Amino acid sequence: MAALVVTRARIATMRGGKYSMVERGAVRCVDGRIEAAGAGVVAREGDEVIDAAGALVTPGLIDCHTHLVHAGDRTRDFEMRMAGKSYEEIARAGGGIVSTVQATRAASDAELRAVSARRLEAIRASGATTIEVKSGYGLDARHELRCLRIARGLAQDHAVSVFTTLLAAHGVPPEFAGRADDYIEEVVSIVERAASEGLADAVDAFCETIAFTPSQVRRVFEAAAKHGLRVKLHADQLSDSGGAALAAQFGALSADHLEHANEAGVAALARAGTVAVMLPGAFYFLRETKVPPIDLIRKHGVPIAVATDCNPGTSPMTSLPTAMNMACTLFGLTPEEALAGTTVHAARALGLADRGTIEAGKRADLAIWDVEHPAHLAWQIAGLAPRAVLSLAGT
Repeated sequence: MAALVVTRARIATMRGGKYSMVERGAVRCVDGRIEAAGAGVVAREGDEVIDAAGALVTPGLIDCHTHLVHAGDRTRDFEMRMAGKSYEEIARAGGGIVSTVQATRAASDAELRAVSARRLEAIRASGATTIEVKSGYGLDARHELRCLRIARGLAQDHAVSVFTTLLAAHGVPPEFAGRADDYIEEVVSIVERAASEGLADAVDAFCETIAFTPSQVRRVFEAAAKHGLRVKLHADQLSDSGGAALAAQFGALSADHLEHANEAGVAALARAGTVAVMLPGAFYFLRETKVPPIDLIRKHGVPIAVATDCNPGTSPMTSLPTAMNMACTLFGLTPEEALAGTTVHAARALGLADRGTIEAGKRADLAIWDVEHPAHLAWQIAGLAPRAVLSLAGT
């Protein structure tokens, strides 16, 4: 059977969350899967060959936390923040999440698809073969489900796999101002529709003092469980609100941000097998000072993922290597941890066991980099792009 074989490669297989390097090897791919990878693998007559010529081959990167489906931007918010305005002052001036909700609701399907596709393609060009896409800027049934449909449609037009997450519990929309509990009832009904229409792979929520309480999030997660959907959580970003422990209680795929998580919450994540997703773009953009408890996360053996958190308000970033660099320089991750965080552990944060490492049976999702060592991917501050991104298994 004809295959595609990447030869003369230096392979960071990422088995076991380590580089697990093969210094001189090849990767043989058949029918969208890796048939073999290692020093003894050779091309056969009739195979298509890509000569890596000593370049680095990694698993295709995985961006396990993005909000890329939205219209409008928040440049005015940024200007106001740099002028010293608070979150509340920006919101009163018409900015904040409400402005993005208004722009997203007003955009046509074609407009929303076009602007979202540009962001998705930028992330793909940075080495990604799998991208998680959240809703969260519609905040009503019609527009939340529309955003999920658009996200699913992006996978059909681009060489990337898309994992969709319903984030209707992102904030309280204007029409429910002062009635958060009533809006949560609406979210519960949106969860049911997203599940019945097959539009969501998971359900997320923002558990924070400026968003929803643990008891409100619990109602959303109970609805998700009822309809067979796994959960993820924006947890303990701005305060210790018990988000990590709540995520663990529901066996969440991931708990994301975690700047203010306490040790009990981290230990609970470890017991639950939940991945800790680091989002250094938001930390940098908001000029935060409370670093996630990386030492505690390591101590308890919680897998660490890294993502762009691509969103208009707090992390307008579309480069996974840049997120890796920030995770190292701002949070103290090692380059090896950062690469594991955008491959094997990012796959786990999405509940995907078929990608994230280079080994037989996994999806043939690969990135080829003109660098000598995998640490280069986290070392370079910006501008790094792979020579090629291969996603042979399709979407």
